[in-house]
Amino acid sequence: MAMWVFGYGSIIWKAGFHYDERVVGFIKDYRRVFYQGSTDHRGTMEFPGRTVTLEPAKGEVCWGAAYKIIHKQDQLNALEHLEVREKQYDQKAYVDFFTDPTGSEPLVSDVMVYIGSADKKVNQNYLGPASLEEIALQIVKAKGPSGPNREYLFKLENSLSQIGCEDKHITDLANEVRRILLLQGELSIQ
Repeated sequence: MAMWVFGYGSIIWKAGFHYDERVVGFIKDYRRVFYQGSTDHRGTMEFPGRTVTLEPAKGEVCWGAAYKIIHKQDQLNALEHLEVREKQYDQKAYVDFFTDPTGSEPLVSDVMVYIGSADKKVNQNYLGPASLEEIALQIVKAKGPSGPNREYLFKLENSLSQIGCEDKHITDLANEVRRILLLQGELSIQ
C-alpha cells in the first residue's frame, strides 16, 4: 500500500526522500502559521528561528504538495529521514488531501503530515502568535545550521507562487521582512 506525505513548508521545495509522485493540492480546516520555533535548522537554542506549522481553522485550506511513496524500502527511508528532519514537531496527523477546490471528494485519505502543536508541555519549540513585526524581526535575525531563517521564508513564498498559491500570512510576512532588510541596508531595490 502506498504511503502519502503532505508538505506545507520546506518539504514543498526539498522533499529529501525518494517519492514516486508529487501532487499539488490542499488540506481542509487548517492554516499555515509561522508559530513553530526552530533551534536545529533555521535558528539556535539561544535564538530560535521560526518555521511554519498548522493550526486548526474551520473553513480554511492549506495548499502544499503531497508525495506518494510506493515501495516499502522507500517508505522506511522516508520515515527515517522525516523523523530526524521533523523532530521538533510533536504530532503526526492523517488527513484528507484534495486537488479540486470545487470538489468534495479527496484525492486520497490518510495523508501523513507533521504538526507542531500549541501545547508547550509536549512541544517545547512552540513560539505561538506574535505581531507581524515581531515575527519578521525574529526571522531577519535568526540563522541556524540550515541557513538564515529569511531564506526559509523566501523559499516558501517562491514555492507557493510556483504552485499557484497565494498565502496572505506568508506574503505579508515576506513583505515585512523585505521592508526591514531594506531599512537595514541589507536589501536594495532593483
